[in-house]
Amino acid sequence: MSRGRHQRRRHNADRWAGTMLTDLHSRPAGPGDIISQTLASNRLGVPSVVFFGVAGAAPLTVIIGAISTIYAVVGNTALPLVYVVVAAILSIFTVGFVAMSRHIVNSGAFYSYISHGLGRELGIAGALVALAAYSMMQAGLFGLFGVVSSNVLAAVGLNASWVACALVAWAIVAVLGMLWVDLSGKVLGVLLIAEIAVVLIYDLVMVANPAEGSVSVATLNPSQLMTPEVVAMMVLAIGGFTGFEATVVLSEEAKDPKKTITRATHLAVLLAGLMCALSAWAMSVGAGTTRIVADARREETDLVFTLVSPHVPDIMITMGYLLFMTSIFAALLAFHAAVSRYQFALGRERILPSRWGYTHPRTGAPVVGSITQSVLSLGVILGYSAAGADPLVQLFGYLTSVGGLGVLILMWATSAAVIAFFLRHPHRENVWRSKVAPIVAFFLLSVILFATVVGLGDILGLADDSIFNWAFSAGYAVLAVLGALWAAIVRYSRPDVYAAIGRGVDNRLVPDYLEPPMPHSHAMALQSHYPTSTN
Repeated sequence: MSRGRHQRRRHNADRWAGTMLTDLHSRPAGPGDIISQTLASNRLGVPSVVFFGVAGAAPLTVIIGAISTIYAVVGNTALPLVYVVVAAILSIFTVGFVAMSRHIVNSGAFYSYISHGLGRELGIAGALVALAAYSMMQAGLFGLFGVVSSNVLAAVGLNASWVACALVAWAIVAVLGMLWVDLSGKVLGVLLIAEIAVVLIYDLVMVANPAEGSVSVATLNPSQLMTPEVVAMMVLAIGGFTGFEATVVLSEEAKDPKKTITRATHLAVLLAGLMCALSAWAMSVGAGTTRIVADARREETDLVFTLVSPHVPDIMITMGYLLFMTSIFAALLAFHAAVSRYQFALGRERILPSRWGYTHPRTGAPVVGSITQSVLSLGVILGYSAAGADPLVQLFGYLTSVGGLGVLILMWATSAAVIAFFLRHPHRENVWRSKVAPIVAFFLLSVILFATVVGLGDILGLADDSIFNWAFSAGYAVLAVLGALWAAIVRYSRPDVYAAIGRGVDNRLVPDYLEPPMPHSHAMALQSHYPTSTN
């Protein structure tokens, strides 16, 4: 019988990992202890974190590009309400998401939460999905920035290729990524405030000049939500919010992270949702509810400018185009920060090589992660240019859509992780935050994720027999399996590293269980790796 109990302990890795992590954290950190490396703390207040979250969602880019595209592609006028519904779903998800952030402060965000809630193997699986998703989101945006900025320069008589414009943006983002995070927050703040101001002016102009002679609220009729196209519209609309969740990635650099991240994340979702819903409704008023779909198909991304140009000075149109360009740049900077911090979190815990876990001694920026993302995105820009690929469709359209799928997978998995985490810690939050909201969010995100996976080929405009209808979703599944296998290997080859997965910078273990004795085999391995002090 004693052998049976020993065997059961031996194969319960989470239990002995807790004991091991507690032991590791009780030892003084030496100069080479990568876990002691930290990001610059106490840098960001609520406004700066909100700027990162909303900038990632790129509201002006969504309003100019995504809203007119959804009207044109789906042909349904329920879009303003769809944005409200999506914002409500993501707000419900955010309840459990930020509740967990109050107990786990880690720049690994999704990765850390999944490892705490669903286990270390699935945590590493989530980490690989996050790295791929956010890297594709950022790299894809360079295609849109290049095309938009090239067109803006052409309008004033300057000729520049999309590649040249993308490389200028790449260089600026690469430099800012190595500097103080609050500097990037200030840059984003200036750009975002100007962006929101122009959006509100455009909305007021469209509402003040209704195409049908009076302001119509027909697109706000709730009965439209019963139409079969609504799920497809939700799938497309949710991409306009991608980036808000990156607020939690900045938790280690925030002032009073438990309060700052909670407030900032809720504000980022509400602000993005209200702006998109208001603008979608204003566009339907400016064009007319019976003409909005046809106008969107004809004008495409110029729809907003076509609607407001007869009523505002030319300078306002020029500012709109310039801020469209800076909106994309702000999203580039926000996603760069997210990717580099995910890499930092994995390097600090030695899942990636330890160099990724170091920060710049003066700026506190994750140096190697920032450089790595810059090199990857440079390779994508140059590769697409050499291949002669379409920067709008094949770079921006494909990569950001597939990246958005990855973020949706992470939100879905994190909802499950929140449920599991608070089942083990039932008294840390109230019932709404720990059970009701996460369960509702998991169900709703399951529906949207299923619809996204099934309809991804249609979103990308692929032929029915194209291999890419299922290849992108399968690619994420392969990454997840590889991550889980890697964690399983680490579990037996480097048990000290396995114990630290997702546990973050503050050396604080969230106790998941009563700690039993450590398995004999792993205790011997740890003792040989860390000899007991004679003091």
